[in-house]
Amino acid sequence: MKNLTLLFLLSFSFGFGQTLDYNIKKGFAANGYDVVAYFNNEAIEGHKKFRHEYDSVNYKFSSKEHLDAFKTNPEKFIPQYGGYCAYAIAIKENKVSINPKTFKIINDKLYLFYNAWGTNTLELWNKEHSHELLNKADKNWEKIKFKK
Repeated sequence: MKNLTLLFLLSFSFGFGQTLDYNIKKGFAANGYDVVAYFNNEAIEGHKKFRHEYDSVNYKFSSKEHLDAFKTNPEKFIPQYGGYCAYAIAIKENKVSINPKTFKIINDKLYLFYNAWGTNTLELWNKEHSHELLNKADKNWEKIKFKK
């Protein structure tokens, strides 16, 4: 019984040591684009003077107003699936980089997508059953969110 309790405590403490794997290409979330601007249907690159760190991830913003909005409620603006391509998470259970200009707001959450070499995964997402893809991506993300 003593060994079982020790094993439980060790596994419990290791679970808290894991950190979510964020896509931080160029050292910033969303490749340095302003995550608040997306909610105004704009893809705008942020400025280093409006920089903020949250959950060990750096974010850039295009204005002080956007920086302040993020500081007030960061969870609202953080990209889903660590900022990796939502379509790749759903279809391949794989973390793929994104094109920061390819995004969609779904249920007041930010989703980013890969768009290069003739493949726009946002278009594929919109053509397929996006509700089913969202459910599948949510399940897949739970399996891979801590893997680097």
